[in-house]
Amino acid sequence: MHAGLFNRGGIPGEKPVGTDMTHGWKKSRILLENGEEVVGIAPVIVSASRATDIPAFFAPWFVDRLNAGYVRWVNPFNPGQVQFVSFSDTRMVVFWSKNPRPLLPYLPDIDARGIGYYFQFTLNDYEQEGLEPDVPKLSQRVETFMRLSDLIGPKRVVWRYDPLILTRSVTVDVLLDRIACLAGMLRGYTEKLVFSFADIDRYRKVRNNPAMQRIDAREFTEEEMTGFAKGLFSLNREWGLTLASCAEEIKFEGIVHNRCIDDLLMFELFSEDADLGSFFGYRPGLHGQPPSWTYIRDRGQRKACGCIVSKDIGMYDTCDHHCSYCYATNRVRTSTHL
Repeated sequence: MHAGLFNRGGIPGEKPVGTDMTHGWKKSRILLENGEEVVGIAPVIVSASRATDIPAFFAPWFVDRLNAGYVRWVNPFNPGQVQFVSFSDTRMVVFWSKNPRPLLPYLPDIDARGIGYYFQFTLNDYEQEGLEPDVPKLSQRVETFMRLSDLIGPKRVVWRYDPLILTRSVTVDVLLDRIACLAGMLRGYTEKLVFSFADIDRYRKVRNNPAMQRIDAREFTEEEMTGFAKGLFSLNREWGLTLASCAEEIKFEGIVHNRCIDDLLMFELFSEDADLGSFFGYRPGLHGQPPSWTYIRDRGQRKACGCIVSKDIGMYDTCDHHCSYCYATNRVRTSTHL
């Protein structure tokens, strides 16, 4: 664990001090272990995390921080800006991971707190290319996927093949073949497949990575995107998954725009949570009409992103998967496969 990157101490005493309606969360006073009182925020929905793999590398830390009641977060773009995040109002955690196995023993602790959660589980097959040099073997990741699904149900384990990358040897057809192989193994263990196309030119860390240059990784053309989507839609007649694209502006037949932080899924899974419903202004349907609530989009994400508001508690440059295409870390290395 990367000591010092996260504040590990303190038992909180929180008091509401107002509401930040821009983000949809309350402000809160938090008592630190040294006796200092600080003003933080108390998000209803926590993202753990777009910035690092908390389930893989920081599972004990995460549960420790739940027990403490708060976390200290540092702005990756302005390290002098520190924010304290209270878990006092947290009703939902969305986990992002390539290897959530270390977190599995701690799930009963989270369940005991009455906090809802689901997983965005990225399961790619780039073993031959070595683009994810320090993730577990593919067979082990598939086994972890199945085990997690058995524990919490297939609806709460969302499969991500993300990002989609083209190289000299990895063509659209190769990607579809690899996805089809995994889909066959994951049948019954998930209900949704999310994908996105690599943004190599957008991120300097990715563009300048020697491993990406060595395999001549490149972005999709619009024609290739459309061809991939058509092929995936055709294959999905056998699987029956919900197909979704992540933060892609282009619309494909049979494929929805995803909300990774997803209010629709939250209400489907945890409709009995009155506090979650209150946050969204949940209104039950009358006279046979469906229920309704307020869609609170996360305005801090890209324009095409459908995610609702959440607070991400991760830290850049702390993930030890060393994926060559990662925009959130400089901790990459050239795979021995290359």
